[in-house]
Amino acid sequence: MGPEPRVVVFSTPSCSWCRTLKQYLKKHKIKFKDVDVSKDQSAAKDMLRRTGQQGVPVTLINSRAIVGFNKTEINRLLNIKGG
Repeated sequence: MGPEPRVVVFSTPSCSWCRTLKQYLKKHKIKFKDVDVSKDQSAAKDMLRRTGQQGVPVTLINSRAIVGFNKTEINRLLNIKGG
């Protein structure tokens, strides 16, 4: 197996999909960095620059951006079987 993927989740505390996404990653033992864009304006700008989106969650997997909780794409990029 290759190196562990670098996973960053841009989220806010009030976002229910963000919580769902983070619980899903934890369930599958995927390590990730959680960035609260409601507190970190430079991260919010970075997320907007990368994706053109202001909504959360946005997940970066090895610099590939996934907008929303797109389980199919997350499973594919992280090689999660069976979700």
